[in-house]
Amino acid sequence: MHKPNVTVAAIVTCQDKFLLVKERDKHTGDICYNQPAGHLEANETLAEAAHRELIEETGISLNASHLVGIYNLHAANGVHYMRFSFAFNSPELFEPSPQDDDILSANWFSLEQIKSLPLRSPLVLKCIEDYLAGKAYPLSLIYQ
Repeated sequence: MHKPNVTVAAIVTCQDKFLLVKERDKHTGDICYNQPAGHLEANETLAEAAHRELIEETGISLNASHLVGIYNLHAANGVHYMRFSFAFNSPELFEPSPQDDDILSANWFSLEQIKSLPLRSPLVLKCIEDYLAGKAYPLSLIYQ
């Protein structure tokens, strides 16, 4: 039976910048950039998972304002992901302090800078573009 991996991502914005984490791709070993993201764990809601990942990967605690989208990706590594992306608006450009050893650093980037970075997947840019296009769904859309 096929079961996709459920993942969450935090699209964090402030002053026309987006917060991304620098990490090493576990399959290729290459350095890449991603939103703070990870897998849904037992007994947590999707929004709680995004909040937890944000704290673990950046040291910043914010609450999701809305759902940006749900994304289906059959990745090059052969894994099928269902990604739920949430928007988080930061009142200031906090200095990130990653708690997760897999995160090399976390930094704020403009959209133009992001377009030139090696991204973890095409969903990194797609989620940002959807956010900028105004895609916003209430958190109540997801039955908890």
